[in-house]
Amino acid sequence: MPRQPRAERALRETGAPPAHGARGEHTHGEQPPARPRAAVQRPSVRGQVLDALRAALVEGELRPGEVYSAPALGERFGVSATPVREAMQQLALEGAVEVVPNRGFRVVRRDARELAELAEVRALIEVPVVLRLARTVPVERWAQLRPLAEAAVRAASSGRRASYAEADRAFHRAVLSLSGNEQLVRIADDLHRRTQCPQPGTAYGPARTALLAAAAEHGALLDALIAQDMDAVRDVLRRHYGEACC
Repeated sequence: MPRQPRAERALRETGAPPAHGARGEHTHGEQPPARPRAAVQRPSVRGQVLDALRAALVEGELRPGEVYSAPALGERFGVSATPVREAMQQLALEGAVEVVPNRGFRVVRRDARELAELAEVRALIEVPVVLRLARTVPVERWAQLRPLAEAAVRAASSGRRASYAEADRAFHRAVLSLSGNEQLVRIADDLHRRTQCPQPGTAYGPARTALLAAAAEHGALLDALIAQDMDAVRDVLRRHYGEACC
């Protein structure tokens, strides 16, 4: 039996009867699973489907430019079309997919320019906040974020892009949360998520070495913040966000 994508395996592990008779978009030749798949249980089914779809996007299992129908994805994940359609609508709001009437959902293509623009906006929002926090947050608060930085390193070491993507966002959310501005955290997290899906020509996400390098910068940032070394903080931020950030 062929090796199945991580997102599908993780979703099926929760267990439940497979879905039947899903109707809606055409499947356009998408192959049904070789055997029935166990479905997740409600009320968590929509959230777990959403998590599985996000992981599939980050891992490159759902490819940019391709159209996927809710019924076919439901069979792929072992659930009905309804929670898949609901999850895909959420992904459409996040800009990861777009609705194709009577067919399903197309994974959004982002070219190099759009990704660069998103990265620039992230830097414009996040870097000034981190520099301000560096001057005001007590050292012990930065030390409390060390487990999140270490979790990102472990995720990077695994080579699993979806695991690293979540650990990366968790670290950045925790840093920005120290500002006390919930709207800032929400907007920054949305921008961060939009930059994490692989696009054509990127070999479906950074290699393990690149993930490890990015994860190491989290620890280096905490070291600089704890040492209250503003020059070192700026140096790490330049590496992490780009030369023009600060």
